[in-house]
Amino acid sequence: MYSTTIKLNKETKSELDRFREHKDESYDQVIRKMIYIANKCRKDPVLGQKAVKSIEQARERIKEGNFVSEKEAKERLGL
Repeated sequence: MYSTTIKLNKETKSELDRFREHKDESYDQVIRKMIYIANKCRKDPVLGQKAVKSIEQARERIKEGNFVSEKEAKERLGL
């Protein structure tokens, strides 16, 4: 994968951090998610709003500790 370095204001980085759903999510993944949502909002505003709401709900579940760990998921799936 090609990679590059970009300069960001501290505030911009802090905002990107707020969009991360988990600590291992890369900035590339966060930015791709934001681009996906922006495109959805442009093409279908209702669907875009649903995507944003789903992400916000997932973030709340994670904050509450309501999620399945990778280890538990593998056990459930028999991997």
